[in-house]
Amino acid sequence: MREQKTGFWTSPLAASLIKSEEVRLPEMLFGYFIGPFGALLASGIYTSILQNYFTDVLKLDLNFLTALQLFSTILIVAANLIVGQLIERTRCLAGKARPWVLLSALTMSVASVLMFIVPFTGVARMVWIAIAYNLFYAVAYPIYNTANSTLIPVSTRNSQQRSALASFTNVAGLGVMGVGSMIFPMLVSFALKEDQHRWFLAMLAVAVFTALTILLQYKFTRERVTEEQIRAGRNRVDRPAAAPLSDQLRAVASEKWWWIVMVFYLSFQWAGAMKNGSMAYFCKWVMDNTFFGSEDAWGASQSLLAILGAIPMAVAALFVVPLSNRFSKRLVCMIGMLLGTVGGVIAALGNGQIVPVAVGVALKCFGSAPACYLILAMLADVIDHIEYRRGIRTDGLTMSIYSSIMVAGTPICNAIFSGMLNAAGYDQAADVALGTAAQSAVVQNTITISYIWVETIGFFLCAVLVMFWNVEKKLPAEQAEIARRKGQNTSE
Repeated sequence: MREQKTGFWTSPLAASLIKSEEVRLPEMLFGYFIGPFGALLASGIYTSILQNYFTDVLKLDLNFLTALQLFSTILIVAANLIVGQLIERTRCLAGKARPWVLLSALTMSVASVLMFIVPFTGVARMVWIAIAYNLFYAVAYPIYNTANSTLIPVSTRNSQQRSALASFTNVAGLGVMGVGSMIFPMLVSFALKEDQHRWFLAMLAVAVFTALTILLQYKFTRERVTEEQIRAGRNRVDRPAAAPLSDQLRAVASEKWWWIVMVFYLSFQWAGAMKNGSMAYFCKWVMDNTFFGSEDAWGASQSLLAILGAIPMAVAALFVVPLSNRFSKRLVCMIGMLLGTVGGVIAALGNGQIVPVAVGVALKCFGSAPACYLILAMLADVIDHIEYRRGIRTDGLTMSIYSSIMVAGTPICNAIFSGMLNAAGYDQAADVALGTAAQSAVVQNTITISYIWVETIGFFLCAVLVMFWNVEKKLPAEQAEIARRKGQNTSE
């Protein structure tokens, strides 16, 4: 091996604070919960309220929003694939994903506030929003999310520890969704309203928090699998070395377990994106908000639904990993998806009444918990299986596609939802104080389909798909064989 170069990555400033060969609580807490929570906070807020901000605060044209979000999807997917390959070809003492996590402390914090400055009107405003939107979703977010997702498979070979790390990361993701759907709507309906200056100050505070927590994540993570590859002599720390993209594509495309888990995640994530993007509209125009004393108390309804969805998921976090270790990720996820399907049917039959809708949403969220907490661990298992069969790692490619599915779901589903609202005759000038009477029955049905039925059907499809995912059965033996091969390479 060549003599290691000196520089920033060899300095104490860039060194990880994690020294243990085993994953322990500080790494889980700071590297895989607090760090991702702060990094994804803006995204969680956007998922819940950005569409509403565009249509009801900035009064942007629905046709413009549909075109922007569909076009942006092309840039988002391309950016994720590019970042994935850059990560795969990054080699330094910090690893291959952690340097990009560090970079995102700048990109995520800056990009998260640009859509709330809005210094123009008319066409110039639309141009500004288009640029700011893509700087976040097609630049900053792919850098962070692909790197953050890649950390799970390269953190350790221990499948149970990876399940724990994936659970912590996804609990963080659900936490920011909770903030976005519980706390921020209340802030909007009672304080921010249509005051753009207040919106900017709120998001500026989020940006500062984001930068600090990403730096914390960088210091409290470690890439043990990347270090293992370096020790085995497969890659040198002073020059990039990775399997060609064509080989990586052939490796993943030929693996049925990879396709099953990706289609599973696509159905799960995009159905959820449709639900999240339409939640505020459902609470505004379909829910009977007189439960809170006023038809315009939609923020309270949204917060209540979010809380009743978050509590079961928080409770499930205590049991998902132990149950998956005992009974398999496959079985736990399948049962969860079936429970979620039943919950969706109950919510739909509630017909806008707070009690049955809340019960159905709570059961649906409880059922979704295994998939939320275990998806990254499932992907990591598939990556190890592919390494066993093909002899190459596909972390960067797999996680860039995973990240593309995640981040593209929001603009694509919001674009579809914007088009559906436009076709249904949605009235952007409607008075929220009139409640359900302010929008037509066609609009209300469109919103109900988007908020409840799309995800319910998606959950049932996921339950069917995961029945055929059996990669866990032979994984311990395959990992032992990988270790044996690396031992041979090292001795040579």
